[in-house]
Amino acid sequence: MKTRVFVTLKPDVLDPQGKAIEGALHRLGYTSASEVRVGKVIEMNLDLKDSTQAKDQLNEMCEKLLSNPVIEDARYEFTE
Repeated sequence: MKTRVFVTLKPDVLDPQGKAIEGALHRLGYTSASEVRVGKVIEMNLDLKDSTQAKDQLNEMCEKLLSNPVIEDARYEFTE
């Protein structure tokens, strides 16, 4: 089962990397860009057939390793 996990900072957490990218885009003339936020995408295969078990494992992975639940949100999708 192919999965993709998206990890982003929570909306109320300052994102200095996003601000730096936004500033660079503005300097390049792309002034329509705003509220830029940066995150990460983690792709993996799970050797599971049961979607409930896969969801449970992904939730655990996100809480224990893939994200910091204090400052980050994590969501996932199945790609196949």
